[in-house]
Amino acid sequence: MTVRPRRSALYVPGSNARALEKASALAADVIIFDLEDAVGPDEKDAARDRVVAEAASGAFGTRELVVRINGLDTPWGRPDVAAVVAARPAALLVPKVQRPEQLQGVAQAIAEAGGGGRCAIWAMIETPRAIVELSTIARAAQDPEIPLTCFVAGTNDLVMNTRASLDENRMAALYWLSSIVTAARAFGLDVLDGVYNNFRDAEGFTAECRQGRMLGMDGKTLIHPSQIETANDIFAPTAQEVARARKILAAFGLPENQGKGVISLEGEMVELLHAEIARRTVAVADAIGL
Repeated sequence: MTVRPRRSALYVPGSNARALEKASALAADVIIFDLEDAVGPDEKDAARDRVVAEAASGAFGTRELVVRINGLDTPWGRPDVAAVVAARPAALLVPKVQRPEQLQGVAQAIAEAGGGGRCAIWAMIETPRAIVELSTIARAAQDPEIPLTCFVAGTNDLVMNTRASLDENRMAALYWLSSIVTAARAFGLDVLDGVYNNFRDAEGFTAECRQGRMLGMDGKTLIHPSQIETANDIFAPTAQEVARARKILAAFGLPENQGKGVISLEGEMVELLHAEIARRTVAVADAIGL
């Protein structure tokens, strides 16, 4: 099993030249160059040029590079795709996805720009309509022409658009978050949790990361480099989890357990589904060097 860790995904504004320069030295699993919300209308073209140059520079090593483009219904969306695809990012993050036709349009634009087959699509889930249409949007991943691989929760926009208020436990958001995870897993997608706005509140951020992991998120989107280490730690398997996973795989690999659906390991019954979980745990551990 090959797994791409996405424990930490840092948004970097395309209009901030200094932040772009510093990003290559950061330990985030994913760098999301932002051309949308973080960039004003008058800065869009210059930001696009900066992002293309950084993404094509080779300075980021093995980090996964993603670009949040402007929607295709804006004046900047199609120019974003045409320019950015040439820099060979891992994916384009599409904002405010509410229906699969939006993803189809982006996929066509990627193909026209010469990026078909190598540039994936990530979808921002950030409106009430998107929550209502989650299964339809996620099902687009079954279309071989739409390389949808990841959902990203846009909790700030969801809060604004629903007029909800979030407490320290994100009670009002639990339905959205669980629905996003469930729809994503139904169609084999990864999921990243929304941002935590107060980057100086380390305790609150830690608690929200732990909650996100409990809900099934693969990682968290971030707004500040100071959040990277905590996200990387919490969304990584623990040493105990890795050790247990290796024991499970070793036990199922024994000759006497070949073909069995259930085995006994250290006094506990272990099923094939536990072996599948163990394979992913070990794959993540290997990928991040645990």
